[in-house]
Amino acid sequence: MIRTLNSASFAALFATVPKSATCRTARIHSTYDVAVVGGGIVGLASARELILRHPTLSFILLEKEKDLAIHQSGHNSGVIHSGIYYTPGSLKARLCGKGATMAYEYLDKKGLPYKRCGKLIVAVEREEIPRLKALYERGQKNNVRDLTMIDAKGIREREPYCRGLMALDSPYTGIVDWRLVSLAYGKDFQEAGGTVVTEYEASDMAMVKESPAGITDGMKYPIAIRDSKGTEVRCRYVLTCGGLYSDRLAQISGCSPDPRIIPFRGDYLVLKPEKHYLVRGNIYPVPDPRFPFLGVHFTPRMDGSVWLGPNAVLAFKREGYKLYDFDARDFGDALSFRGLQKLVMNNLVYGVGEMYRGVFIGAQVKILKKFIPELSLSDVLRRHQPGPPITETFQLLTWNIPKMLSSH
Repeated sequence: MIRTLNSASFAALFATVPKSATCRTARIHSTYDVAVVGGGIVGLASARELILRHPTLSFILLEKEKDLAIHQSGHNSGVIHSGIYYTPGSLKARLCGKGATMAYEYLDKKGLPYKRCGKLIVAVEREEIPRLKALYERGQKNNVRDLTMIDAKGIREREPYCRGLMALDSPYTGIVDWRLVSLAYGKDFQEAGGTVVTEYEASDMAMVKESPAGITDGMKYPIAIRDSKGTEVRCRYVLTCGGLYSDRLAQISGCSPDPRIIPFRGDYLVLKPEKHYLVRGNIYPVPDPRFPFLGVHFTPRMDGSVWLGPNAVLAFKREGYKLYDFDARDFGDALSFRGLQKLVMNNLVYGVGEMYRGVFIGAQVKILKKFIPELSLSDVLRRHQPGPPITETFQLLTWNIPKMLSSH
């Protein structure tokens, strides 16, 4: 199904957004120079950047859902991180810091809403202070803007209802609706001449030996992408940005499925509206280096709500956002993966605790009260829709992209 980004289904989302965030109708062809598979923020940003760098090439973006950016790109906490956590000199550290700057520049250019509300990383126990100081040194090495260490008085000045011994204050951290940003990328892509196709789930990719009908200049489009209905798109190059299905896309394209995708769902609580005054900006704990999660935190949202959490539990479906969402293949793949088995055995107590806090929200609130003592169980509600499946890896896989970038 061919859709454009200014379809009626997006009307409510764009009600408060400048017209510059909508897209025009694009003409559809059967062959393209470049196909991008995946209409999340990674696919849309990649497609946008490629078409801006190579405007003489023809591009198509293929998305399996009815709308764009509705999975991880639309199910996340919406934070613009400043680059504190990552190993100095690492790719993550460089990309996070540069990405924050580029994000703010893009948001300003497009007139998209955001809030630079800042973040506190708060030590509530004395044994956390050495780790907090080490995190400050890491942030300094990563050139995080305006990062400072503050004491208990400084914490109260920034967050009147928060208590702690010391904290890192990162005023450069912000919040944004990343799905809105994704759709703006899609609009840029279409305005530059790109084509967007939704409800097209790539089920097969292959190098073919025959040119498509009507093509007279030989094997110019050697890659065939097909969906479950047999609809074929021919292209010279393909870029897969499949999010939680990136390993399976890699496999059908003939590449290695590693790294494997094992989804963990993050369940959030929300503050009742009458208690929003308790939180001004992002409030995070000092991370435990034993685990790949940042811990439960307070996150204000662009819609005015405040999220509390998340926990991290194994999801029974890759794109399952509800407690009982289940897919036999996804669950079986996860359970049979040796890496997950090792993770569970090494962190069994922690995992049981996460599941317990997911069921009994009072246990989650008990942790949150360490930061905001005034918080009580009656102040929070379960979110109707859990947060994103959390994965530590995604895979960006290409055929011939280096050749394309160097030859055009």
